Amino acid sequence: GAQVLSMAMGKGAGLAIVASLLLVSVSAEVFFQEDFEDGWEDRWVKSSFKGGDEGDWKHTAGKHYGDENNKGIQTGTDYRWYDLSAATPDFNNKDKTLVLQYTVKHEQNIDCGGAYIKLAPKGVDQKKWGGDSDYSIMFGPDICGYSTKKVHVIFTYKGKNHLIKKEIKPETDVKTHIYTLIVKPDNTYEVLIDLKSVQKGSLYDDWDMIPPKIIKDPKAKKPEDWDENEEIDDPEDKKPDGYDDIPKQIVDPDAKKPEDWDDESDGEWEAPMIDNPEFKGEWKPKKIKNPAYKGKWVAPDIDNPDFVDDPEVYNVVKSNGVIGFELWQVKAGTVFDNILVCDDAEYAKAQAEKNIVPLQKKESEMKAEQDKQEEEKRKAEEEERKAKEAAEEDDDDDEDDDDEDDDDEDD
Repeated sequence: GAQVLSMAMGKGAGLAIVASLLLVSVSAEVFFQEDFEDGWEDRWVKSSFKGGDEGDWKHTAGKHYGDENNKGIQTGTDYRWYDLSAATPDFNNKDKTLVLQYTVKHEQNIDCGGAYIKLAPKGVDQKKWGGDSDYSIMFGPDICGYSTKKVHVIFTYKGKNHLIKKEIKPETDVKTHIYTLIVKPDNTYEVLIDLKSVQKGSLYDDWDMIPPKIIKDPKAKKPEDWDENEEIDDPEDKKPDGYDDIPKQIVDPDAKKPEDWDDESDGEWEAPMIDNPEFKGEWKPKKIKNPAYKGKWVAPDIDNPDFVDDPEVYNVVKSNGVIGFELWQVKAGTVFDNILVCDDAEYAKAQAEKNIVPLQKKESEMKAEQDKQEEEKRKAEEEERKAKEAAEEDDDDDEDDDDEDDDDEDD
């Protein structure tokens, strides 16, 4: 268990003492935690799944950070696979809330690459950990160009991977962001980014793990006399006499033969044709409401014969043994840190607020200062370039003046 106790007491001149006491009592079971302190390589196994195409990992806080000594691990080589895993204690989320939380920083301004994390069962070969390895949960951002920008939430249920049917957009800037997945025993879930809810709902509704209770009868057929036409031709409407005799074009009545027209040399003059304003096109009877219209036919609902209820659909983690990354990145540079797997969402939030959020703020301040310095440097270089160009133009003008003086002396 863990207890967080904070007391704030303040006193101002001429004011009464103001005291506040905040007590948060949390009894959380932490299944796995990794902050990538020194020695992390002893706890993580680099896979040989992709052989020479496996990328290198760096231990760094990155280019901008809240604390340079608070390091994560960073993908280090462009166009590489990153297959890395750590063993976890055996745990099961039956009758428990499951929280999976970690931080992602795409400081390379990622163009294409995954940044998701996986939980996997015992028995997975860590030395060959990769895209073919079994897993129970895959969660986190995936970005590639304009077409792919999503947060994956994939559960393996009865041997099949099920993707969430709702869209969750990831953060795409270069700062650190907290990704949190919460799965509850009441078969609900929630996804948070930076501790703010971005999606939540039912495991029944937002995945296809459980087939629907009610379906449209696949054997039902629309009756032959079922009329779906909202309107029909008016049987009383008749085509006017002479309608088909109206020509599409007529001679322009306003046209006149040019005065300089010579019939002998130019030929016999003919007035040009123009569209006939009386011509209405093919005649069609007007439409009226169909008295026999029954509406759009819809197959009737029936009980789904394939429906099998599972009140424990949330229990996808049966016997966890591994946590890991299995990624492809075109442009490397993503920093991962602060991995936490536990059974209490409030505990995970408290840990983030205590250990991550303050560093996010400092990191943002450092990045803003870096951007300011880079902008000032860019402006200085631009002014220096313009000054150099102006000086070169002055030199050219002086040379032209000297040439003109020489010409005058020659004259």
